[in-house]
Amino acid sequence: MTLKQVELSRSGRVVTVAGLEIDGNTFVRTGRFPRMAMLQDEGFVASGVPRDPGALVADVASSGLGADLLTFSQEIDDRIPHYPYYFEWDNVAAVDATDYDRWWEGLPQSTRKNSRRAARRGVQTSVVELDDCLASGIKAIYDEAPVRQGRRFWHYGKDLDTVRRENSSYLDRSEFIGTYCGDELIGFMKMVYVGRIARIMQILSCTAYYDKRPMNALIAKAVEVCARKGMTHLVYSKFQYGNKSNPHLEEFKTRNGFERLDFPRYYVPLTFRGRLALACGAHRGVLGMLPTGAISAMLRLRDATAGLRLAKPEADNSHQPRNVSVLPTDK
Repeated sequence: MTLKQVELSRSGRVVTVAGLEIDGNTFVRTGRFPRMAMLQDEGFVASGVPRDPGALVADVASSGLGADLLTFSQEIDDRIPHYPYYFEWDNVAAVDATDYDRWWEGLPQSTRKNSRRAARRGVQTSVVELDDCLASGIKAIYDEAPVRQGRRFWHYGKDLDTVRRENSSYLDRSEFIGTYCGDELIGFMKMVYVGRIARIMQILSCTAYYDKRPMNALIAKAVEVCARKGMTHLVYSKFQYGNKSNPHLEEFKTRNGFERLDFPRYYVPLTFRGRLALACGAHRGVLGMLPTGAISAMLRLRDATAGLRLAKPEADNSHQPRNVSVLPTDK
């Protein structure tokens, strides 16, 4: 076991947190109450569930990391709890990627229409390498607007070297998909392969080309690639974050064949503070403690303060969110 300092990205800022390396895996301590220990970039690393959770709990408790709670989860397709610790249900939005034709035939007619519309409107979608050309295209998409979804967009204005460096994580097991209108990149996706699961690390498109349905094209190509590579699932982050509801995004995921998969997430108290946090529900964070109605009211107030409103899509555009960015390490 080795204690060390670890740099993490938080809403576009780099912060340094306490870390602990155990058998090649890095656990980080985040938060104040409770101080939570969890696997760094959980979901994007291949180690999965610890083979001996009892030994892991003992190691973290005695390491000097200073964590109050240790959390870890089972695989996303394993619903049966295996360990004698307190758990709650976590979730992801996932496509069964084993059969592309079955996925396609299971989509609503409107979604298939949107995917075909992308091709009819001149959109070309393909797997691409991360080079200076792709990095420049990603930077152009980042710089389209300083505000997205009612809040400051933390990738706006980054220089080219930063864009390329930040998109180089897990490059040996990543795949980039780009949608192009002519020579211009109008949308991209980064997938990271974790065993036989592909996880979307980032997906983003240009508002100016919304009518060309680049998001639908990206997802269709991703499922095709996953099926060809023998992946079992394509994961698009969570289906729901705590009690925060995003009906438009949830509908978009559902209409593109993503289903909610629930699986056990364990919380193991390591200190009295940890037991207290677990008893009062503080381990769930704000989104897990506040009622859905209160969260919705806060979001509306945030948008009003920023002088923005979450625009409702046109009737025939209601199945696609605008400028969705998924950056699990930037929560």
